[in-house]
Amino acid sequence: MSVSTAAEAARAVQLRRDLEQHNYNYYVLDQPTIADGEWDKLFHELLALETAHPELATPDSPTQRVGSKPLESFASVTHRVPMLSLGNAFTDEDIDNFDRRCREGLDVAEVEYSCEAKFDGLAISLTYENGQFVQGATRGDGTVGEDVTQNLRTVRSIPLAIDSKAARLEVRGEVLMLRKDFDKLNARQAARGEKLFVNPRNASAGSLRQLDPKLTAERPLTFFAYGIGAIEGAELPVSHSALMDWLAALRFPVALQRRVVRGAAGLLDFYREIGALRPSLPFDIDGVVYKVNRFSQQQSLGFVSRAPRFAIAHKFPAEEATTVLLGIDVQVGRTGAITPVARLQPVFVGGTTVSNATLHNEDELKRKDLKIGDTVVVRRAGDVIPEVAAVIYAKRPADASEFVMPTACPECGSAIIKLEGEAVARCTGGLICPAQRKQALLHYAQRRAVDIEGLGDKLVDQLVDGDIVHTPADLYKLGVAALAGLERMAEKSATNLVASIEQSKSTTLAKFLFGLGIRHVGEATAKDLAKHFGKLDAIMDANIGQLLEVNDVGPVVAESLRKFFDQPHNREVVEQLRAGGVHWKEHEPAAVTGPSEGPFAGKTVVLTGTLSGMSRDEAKEKLEALGAKVSGSVSKKTDYVIAGEEAGSKLDKARELGVAVLDEQQFLALLQGD
Repeated sequence: MSVSTAAEAARAVQLRRDLEQHNYNYYVLDQPTIADGEWDKLFHELLALETAHPELATPDSPTQRVGSKPLESFASVTHRVPMLSLGNAFTDEDIDNFDRRCREGLDVAEVEYSCEAKFDGLAISLTYENGQFVQGATRGDGTVGEDVTQNLRTVRSIPLAIDSKAARLEVRGEVLMLRKDFDKLNARQAARGEKLFVNPRNASAGSLRQLDPKLTAERPLTFFAYGIGAIEGAELPVSHSALMDWLAALRFPVALQRRVVRGAAGLLDFYREIGALRPSLPFDIDGVVYKVNRFSQQQSLGFVSRAPRFAIAHKFPAEEATTVLLGIDVQVGRTGAITPVARLQPVFVGGTTVSNATLHNEDELKRKDLKIGDTVVVRRAGDVIPEVAAVIYAKRPADASEFVMPTACPECGSAIIKLEGEAVARCTGGLICPAQRKQALLHYAQRRAVDIEGLGDKLVDQLVDGDIVHTPADLYKLGVAALAGLERMAEKSATNLVASIEQSKSTTLAKFLFGLGIRHVGEATAKDLAKHFGKLDAIMDANIGQLLEVNDVGPVVAESLRKFFDQPHNREVVEQLRAGGVHWKEHEPAAVTGPSEGPFAGKTVVLTGTLSGMSRDEAKEKLEALGAKVSGSVSKKTDYVIAGEEAGSKLDKARELGVAVLDEQQFLALLQGD
């Protein structure tokens, strides 16, 4: 590659400047000044220059928005300034009370507020250092989010560089999908024969959390800024409205639907105005947000719990309509959950025609005393999922009939059961049920189970949708020729996958048992079962009493195991797997291994919270080396709970049951024999 000339370097700078200006005009101002074909010509000219002369490429170049290599997972990001949630208001009285609290807290007769539309998208934080975009993260739990930097770089309304002197600036906002772009995306999905997205928010969430940034780049996401987090090296404007103007000057998209008002009357006027505009807006909103405008007054009001006193979200009511319940069917989810679904006389509600609505579960159905033939109120909960909100009993016909939950799965005929303490009934045909097939295959193939490298979501979709694989046992019948014919599967990839499938035949009883996907049987329980019984047949034939003898196996787990192995088809799949070559070393039940003496020998220990001196995995290894059994849950059989910083519900459970609790210093002292 040759060194670039001064003219080429200058041309690259000019192309970058022109392309970003066109992006800003198109994606932020919605005022395109160039045809798509002309933009493509400029883009490819810049791409050619940067390819020929890599030294010309810059991190903020438009060519860097196309997506980089796929990620294995999202890293965690701790927000320097927490991304707090807002309190909600639903009535005029709620707003009067909010205004009164602000006036009293500030000791003023009237408060100035900044009002804006509340986007129905995903909250994110963008970090800029010396004007360069360096990191983007989801809100997460408000304190810790996920690093989605590479995906956010593909969103063209997000500037990759800004003209700011701030050493660090965190811009908070919302990623969403415009209604017109959502319609185009679903039209494309339909043309490809792929699953349609439920709504723009659903599509935005799925797009932003793609591990392959190139897939995110194909989705028409946009961004609107609504505030900032941390700021260093720059002076903060004096008010929220001034901040929004400043962000707009930095070329961030901000809501046009915003205004500064005074008092509760001004807030309510804005709410009603935006409510009237709502159907014609280019994006979905679920309310409006009010903030005390001046930052000095915000600081005076402060916070309560995890929400600010100076701001509130005024939500629009869920839209409702009345219709007739024509019937009730059940749907089987990916994990076997049986959900009753109302079949309704079609009714227009929340901007769309609704003919189906969720009934959540059998207990909820009974609680509402719902009968087929009833006149019901349908609500689009959160403007997303239609649900039956209430029954109009005065209109119940004489021939209204009760719904009876089926005892057999409509997909595979397996028994439907509801375990004690659970609200959801489930199909027991996990290994053969068509509705659960994809989930069963992915669970079986994961690294913590038999570990089939290369068998991911996309490939499983093809294998199941193409009627090639029905149960995990069918994986061991696959050959290179059949796999190579699938989309995105070259011969080398197919060969590698077949080799990985072959390698997975040699596993352990614990991993195999976990891979079967039995309800409530996680890794730790699978290990306990394998250690206690030694042989799969012994586990399959064990009665409830024998299962309860296993460490940490209680009535719910024992019943789940018994129900699973009582299904002939599950036993048949297990036999097919063994016939296909899947094997492990079996043994007679052995005495407890590891040290027979010491403070942790033969003890059941639970770790909770964060240890400063070692990771949880390191602590677990040390404990197991000393003969301890490390469990994931606290029960009466637990001997010790080791509680680090920010220990949660497990510590509460230990205190409730009277289990001995060790802090980190006490734990280390016992490890060292002090």
